Amino acid sequence: MIILGIESSCDETGVGIVRLHEDGRVEEMANVVASSMEQHARFGGVVPEIASRAHLEAMVPVMREALAQAGIERADAVAATVGPGLAGALLVGASAAKGYAAGWGVPFYGVNHLGGHVAVANLEGAPLPHAVALLVSGGHTQLLEVEAVGRPLRELGSTLDDAAGEAYDKVSRLLGLGYPGGPVIDRLASRGNPAAIAFPRGLTKRVDEERGHRHNFSFSGLKTSVARYVEAAERDGRVISVEDVCASFQEAVCDVLTMKAVRACGDVGAGVLLLGGGVAANSRLRELAQERCAAAGIELRVPSFPLCTDNGLMIATVAAQLIHEGARPSGLSVGTDPSLDVEVPLVHAE
Repeated sequence: MIILGIESSCDETGVGIVRLHEDGRVEEMANVVASSMEQHARFGGVVPEIASRAHLEAMVPVMREALAQAGIERADAVAATVGPGLAGALLVGASAAKGYAAGWGVPFYGVNHLGGHVAVANLEGAPLPHAVALLVSGGHTQLLEVEAVGRPLRELGSTLDDAAGEAYDKVSRLLGLGYPGGPVIDRLASRGNPAAIAFPRGLTKRVDEERGHRHNFSFSGLKTSVARYVEAAERDGRVISVEDVCASFQEAVCDVLTMKAVRACGDVGAGVLLLGGGVAANSRLRELAQERCAAAGIELRVPSFPLCTDNGLMIATVAAQLIHEGARPSGLSVGTDPSLDVEVPLVHAE
């Protein structure tokens, strides 16, 4: 069975195609992504209206390329992200997917975006067992308990304010480094001293845990501390090392993310930690996660770079797993939901 997935929750228009074998194995056939990141750069972040228009313009070319890459003219089922994400962007992708499903006369499956990030683990290794997923991007920073791909996810914690990727973008703008902030800060941090500046680690004190934030995150205070450090240096006439600021900021982010992720694995008895989302491409996050997982006896799984960011392949993969387990199609009347609950892997019409 050939399944096509469409992803359009933010600024990437993705179409992925997989083959579902009778034994449940999922084989990649095509993965094409068009990003509108450059159109958002001058605004320092994603502009929803621009993202929606970019999806409209990119959808047909991306679809044609994916079908050509897979060597097919149609699929046996179509899936699309129906939430969470930007309202207009979700509508474009889901509407296109429903159109293709109706035109081809095949079933449509509405899929949870976050479940897709978990599903890519099955493309590059053995089926994912009981695990904790750390999903980190410009819009999400969450710790999720995963029983298996396609099963409902349980949220253990999330950010109370800025997502980690959002904090990267804001600090990058503050330092005049442009958008997106993740890659440039990661590159400059490799030349800096991560211990040069003692930036705070949010929600890591005992009082925070007593208030129920053991698995939650907060990066707004860290972002503010960077701003105050730069302002104080400018006021005093000191020249700052941008490399040291980037390294110290990145160390604070990665320290908290990996510490809480590894602790969550112990709390729920999971032997695997899965990294997902765009920030999972960060070199220091990968390095520190590997160190701490090795010390705790936990297996670390990190997707290859093309699968860290949003893509249609992850949507096709989670749909394939659901289809293999006998899930019913969603139907063309199912709506999109920008704030779709993380525990909903598949949305039904009724």
